[in-house]
Amino acid sequence: MNNNPYQRYKNNSILTASKPELTLMLYDGALKFCNIAIKAIEEKNIQGAHNAIIRVQDIIQEFQITLNREYEISETFDFMYDYIIRRLIEANATKNKEILEEVKGLIKEFRDAWKEAMKAAKTKPVDNEEKVSE
Repeated sequence: MNNNPYQRYKNNSILTASKPELTLMLYDGALKFCNIAIKAIEEKNIQGAHNAIIRVQDIIQEFQITLNREYEISETFDFMYDYIIRRLIEANATKNKEILEEVKGLIKEFRDAWKEAMKAAKTKPVDNEEKVSE
């Protein structure tokens, strides 16, 4: 059993989060691991950089795998996720932090757009037809 209150809180947050909140957490995690990789490169910690880049890659691949292909926009997301993965592979091979900064910027844009979509979904007015059927 984990006695660390922060870790218990974090685990509980994940277990009780909605799907949109989990997606946001994954974007935040990808950004966190980008920062860890950049710091590891600066400190010449090759293995640490590799491990962090692989974590980012795993998160982006999960987004790519779980895309809902019924929507046209999924093609754009797929293309962008593929681009990010290719850049991560290059960053891992060369330990180039500038590439990671680029990737971090792209992930931040996705994350910020996702946050806005979550806000819009919460404030979306319910039309009369939905009210009547409740």
